[in-house]
Amino acid sequence: MFTTFTISLNSLNETQRLGSQLANAVKELWEQGITLYLEGDLGAGKTTLSRFIIQGLGHVGNVKSPTYTLVEPYELEKGKVHHFDLYRLGDPEELEYMGVRDYFSKNTLSIVEWPEKGLNYLAPADLMITLSLDENRAAHIQAYTELGELIAKRCCSNLGNNNK
Repeated sequence: MFTTFTISLNSLNETQRLGSQLANAVKELWEQGITLYLEGDLGAGKTTLSRFIIQGLGHVGNVKSPTYTLVEPYELEKGKVHHFDLYRLGDPEELEYMGVRDYFSKNTLSIVEWPEKGLNYLAPADLMITLSLDENRAAHIQAYTELGELIAKRCCSNLGNNNK
């Protein structure tokens, strides 16, 4: 069983810090290809966290929500980021038509919001982050692979509660 972490996100600064820590944890492992799933209700902060991760990896400028385009690509110095938002996906088979499997490759970080809408067409998650909107906003981080475990530990060991 892999480690889980719970990180308090009671301010925008805490969300930015988590995004920055995730970006730093990913930088040295990018060449392996990483898939990050983000779950949570509308307004939980998935796109905000994505923006902080992408900016932490070196993107300068706006990070647009890919709600209508399904995916926004970013070409960065060390590799690519594909930011998916599947909220408006009508049928998961649409992902097959757009060649989604080609997006999950080496030297690529794939961040997927609303992954449950594309199951069976997406690469499996290395790391799942579930954002909660309870009275105590939090990120629940669960590794699903050894690579995800390494990222989670590099990112979160000094940020939050290790629930193992």
